[in-house]
Amino acid sequence: MRAREELAGWLWTSPWLLGFFLFVFGPMVASLYLSFTKYAIGGTPQFIGLDNFGRALSGKDDLFWPSMGRTVEYAVVMVPIGIGLSLLAATLLNQGLKGTAVYRTLFFLPSLTPVVAAAVIWRWLYQPDFGAINWLLWEIGVDQGPRWLTTPGTALPSLMLIGLWTSVGGGAMVIFLAGLQSVPRELHDAAAIDGANAWQRFVHITLPMMRNIIAITVLFSLIVTFANFDIVQIMTAGGPRNMTHVFATYAFLTGIRSGDIPLGSAVSLFMLPILAVSAIFILRGVRKRAREIGA
Repeated sequence: MRAREELAGWLWTSPWLLGFFLFVFGPMVASLYLSFTKYAIGGTPQFIGLDNFGRALSGKDDLFWPSMGRTVEYAVVMVPIGIGLSLLAATLLNQGLKGTAVYRTLFFLPSLTPVVAAAVIWRWLYQPDFGAINWLLWEIGVDQGPRWLTTPGTALPSLMLIGLWTSVGGGAMVIFLAGLQSVPRELHDAAAIDGANAWQRFVHITLPMMRNIIAITVLFSLIVTFANFDIVQIMTAGGPRNMTHVFATYAFLTGIRSGDIPLGSAVSLFMLPILAVSAIFILRGVRKRAREIGA
């Protein structure tokens, strides 16, 4: 029976495993290999050691370090706000209000919207001459609204807003909602009898029991945010004047647009140590709290 169950498990997971090795693990290994080579399309890769990493760190094209700083800025803003809004949405949906199923669908719908469709919607909203946002500003007395996507000061915040719109009601909210529903109701009832208000119950009961779930969700959000490519590429392609390039779009520009695939591979790998260090600290805290609970 156990052998049949194991065989069934491998059969059910084999399509995912095949896709993982073909489209995730395989390209990762190829990218790592190419980052140590000098390679021209149609030629033979030649091993050159760490030269590509040195070229990237030298910052000769004036885009590497700004892209890294912008990626960190993007993550520092997006992850806390996104996690906070997702937790808020999950908490509201967990109150058992009338019409919760409708609200849950409305919250979740943006995360299901294809990126291209979302880009079309937001391009229309951001249109400086006839877009809905500038029209609302005109209605309240602002004669000339910003050119949201073509002005350096507003382009990156505009992209962040799109990222929040597509992510807040997605996976993080669903995970938080499941976690909130696992918090024993008896604890809240007992605290309410002792005189604790809703905020005190949330801070002293819900958050402590949700800490590990929040930590893991922060880690996944950090990975997704660092790998953010599609919204930036579709909306601005790194413009205006390369002011919205993040690491993913800069690696694409270097490796694909400029044809220097080894350098683009090296650039893309610079995200790995940052994410690895973040994962170590977050997972260490998760394990520590898990041991405390087990004790």
